[in-house]
Amino acid sequence: MTKEYVVVARRYRPQSFQDLVGQGQVSQALGNAIATNRVGHAYLFTGARGVGKTSTARIFAKALNCAKGPTATPCGECDICKGIASGDDVDVLEIDGASNRGIDEIRQLRSNVNIRPGRSRFKIYIIDEVHMLTTPAFNALLKTLEEPPDHVKFFFCTTDPEKIPITVLSRCQRFDFAPVEVNSILDRLQFIVDSEGLEAEKEALQLLARRAAGSMRDSQSLLEQLLSFCSGKITVDDVHSMLGTAQSGRLSALSARLGDRDAAGALAAVDSAISEGVDVGQLAEQLLGYFRDMMAALVGCEADFMLHTSANEYAELLEAGQRLGLETNLAVIQILDQSIMRMRHSTHTRTLLEIALVRICQLESLDELAGIVAQLRAGVAANSPRLAATRPAASAPPMPEKKTEKIPDQPAHSPVHESPSIPITSESANSIWKQAIAQIQDMTADYAAFCDRVAISAPNRLVASFKASYTLQKESCEKPERKARIEQALQQVTGQRIHVDFEVRRDEGNAPSRPQPRPSLRQRMRDFEKHPLVKQAIDMFEAEITRIEEPRPE
Repeated sequence: MTKEYVVVARRYRPQSFQDLVGQGQVSQALGNAIATNRVGHAYLFTGARGVGKTSTARIFAKALNCAKGPTATPCGECDICKGIASGDDVDVLEIDGASNRGIDEIRQLRSNVNIRPGRSRFKIYIIDEVHMLTTPAFNALLKTLEEPPDHVKFFFCTTDPEKIPITVLSRCQRFDFAPVEVNSILDRLQFIVDSEGLEAEKEALQLLARRAAGSMRDSQSLLEQLLSFCSGKITVDDVHSMLGTAQSGRLSALSARLGDRDAAGALAAVDSAISEGVDVGQLAEQLLGYFRDMMAALVGCEADFMLHTSANEYAELLEAGQRLGLETNLAVIQILDQSIMRMRHSTHTRTLLEIALVRICQLESLDELAGIVAQLRAGVAANSPRLAATRPAASAPPMPEKKTEKIPDQPAHSPVHESPSIPITSESANSIWKQAIAQIQDMTADYAAFCDRVAISAPNRLVASFKASYTLQKESCEKPERKARIEQALQQVTGQRIHVDFEVRRDEGNAPSRPQPRPSLRQRMRDFEKHPLVKQAIDMFEAEITRIEEPRPE
């Protein structure tokens, strides 16, 4: 009779705390709890898939119920240890939370907890993916979870602890499992290959370890698939052929095309990769990882910080990144990320990737923008209003969603945030008034523009006069919120607190001609958009004017 085949992930499952890879803090804490007799009644193990949560629960169960225990080093030879390892022990019950998520299943569990274990010290319930339980099921579990019988322990495992009610979380000791480091996964894969009597190139195993993204089980499943795929020694080419991924040389060549803004060459490289069996989605993911590592190298990270490329590619990666520039690199990452999200919901994956690559080739050198902005700042006359230009969020892959650039009206050495105190005289009162209302962006400025005379009535107090025909405008300015807005604008211009009173003049027979109302904000924006430097800034940043600030008086 042919012996049943057991997959690699099960055959090489850790059987003791010493075998548990990448979770030393958890092993130490649970071992100390056993040694000091401080074992709680409920534990919650959280983390990504394949990092050892369920394996830890089984090891902990063996440590508590081992014939030679409780001990942090279960023997693994007694009937209890063997039964727990195979999942057949009558006193250690493993429950799948996804398929036993209802209140009826939890009620049955509650009715059985009072039955003492058959041959072990403790009856242990291991509930995997516990977050899948329904709210009524969690509620039914609460009382038992808070005050279980002395012979009962609960071990919960989940990949999504945020879905677990706080009332349950507060009753458990929680342990967060970290993703397993690439080197730890690599060492384990090498151990498995050696144990199986096989050979594998180290770089091939490194590819599997990086592809697993911190999941030990995923790496072992990939190795299992690779063992079935190839015969003889496992090579890098075998890994790329099985996974449908591109070799590192192809990624660096494609990156060089993008750096040279060679859109045709980039599309040709994609076509060549696809014709050799590379999956389009995998290629996009690899490119994103490649530029992520390039970013890390550009900001000063060492070679061991690379997640998607090998250490021997570090120098080449750094050189390519320096030619491209950090800001451009960040823009490339953002474009690729957006394209990958769209590709997951589309059947036109190749077209979307090609669009992304052409967009990248159209990028300017974003690292030069700082110098251009400086030129724009220096090119605006001191008496020109300052304009704030904001890039629309919808068209902003290269730049942050919202960015405000100001063209100052003062020399570079003058602090833009200072507000020097300006004395108000009879000669300057009208000028200061106009400068203040020019900073107001709502209807308050339109009403205040009808004031044709401003005089000093007392220290730090002005009186704004309106003709009798503009009584309505005067009353509008007197409204508390508008008056406060005007006084705040005056304070910004003069650097001191100014109070304003309003009056209507009724004794003038020959009144001057009616003043022209102040142009609307929209009209003023249209006028300023015609300024050549402003137009250049709008074209370069795909921006729009959002506000206008008048210069402060000298």
